[in-house]
Amino acid sequence: MKVLHLDTNHQLLIDELTRLGFENHEDYTSSKEEIEKKIAEYDGIVIRSRFPIDQHFLEKASNLKFIGRVGAGLENIDVRYAREKEVFLANAPEGNRNAVGEHTLGMLLSLMNKMTKSHREVRKGKWDREGNRGMELDGKTIGIIGYGNMGKAFAQKLKGFNVEIICYDIVGGVGDENARQVGILELQQKSDVISLHTPLNEQSRGMIDIDFIDAFQKPFWFLNTARGKCVVTKDLVTSLKSGKVLGAGLDVLEYEKKSFDFGDFFMNKPKPFKYLRKAGNVLLTPHVAGWTLESKEKLAQTIVNKIKGEFC
Repeated sequence: MKVLHLDTNHQLLIDELTRLGFENHEDYTSSKEEIEKKIAEYDGIVIRSRFPIDQHFLEKASNLKFIGRVGAGLENIDVRYAREKEVFLANAPEGNRNAVGEHTLGMLLSLMNKMTKSHREVRKGKWDREGNRGMELDGKTIGIIGYGNMGKAFAQKLKGFNVEIICYDIVGGVGDENARQVGILELQQKSDVISLHTPLNEQSRGMIDIDFIDAFQKPFWFLNTARGKCVVTKDLVTSLKSGKVLGAGLDVLEYEKKSFDFGDFFMNKPKPFKYLRKAGNVLLTPHVAGWTLESKEKLAQTIVNKIKGEFC
């Protein structure tokens, strides 16, 4: 079987597929249109987020048997049409869940203890102890929205803290020894912290809006290491200004493209992003929660294992 690699990944992926008898080709520079002209030659493709695998592309890929997506989500693939064509889809949330769990916890502790704000001030020669008095995680209730691989990893990281962990998911029966599954009303009544770990789909797109936020009984800290388009940024900014959201840790932003890049975004500078960049209670990272040295290898190995299990 011939496999076309469209994004660079850990060398382990190509080495292991070669060892299993696959013929590997690499093309990291051709346009989508150029790839479409030759994609019928291939049985499989491996991609991260270089361009969307839409229906038109899949129609050109007449011999395609599998797509390996080296990452957690499948939103850059027309999943419905791929499954109609009986194309096996292999993604790898297992590969970077630990990295996401650690990053999310790090963001939360940094926000609650004003680490970024105080760091910036000390570098400028300002020594303000009272203005940087933090808040402890001990005794708080952590609400996790989306309790799959990433949500479970975050809950596990919280086990050493004296916190109550509750989770909300559209799938029933996902709670475990680390988190008690609750309905949306209990989540909004009890949570001091909300951490978002949902995939991007029609149900989750724009779900964190002003109505959703205002339904919470208490002001809360908000974390998003999932997908930026799950959040209506202008509504989040409104809630930060009002104090309903105490602070936000955002690894992802609504303005990202399907490739998870900004492109000319910094030139356009939407007004809500201007506020986020300057706010002392906002922590921004460039979609790197699952982007560690270790996860790069784990993601590759996960894809190999799934392709091997299906075709070898």
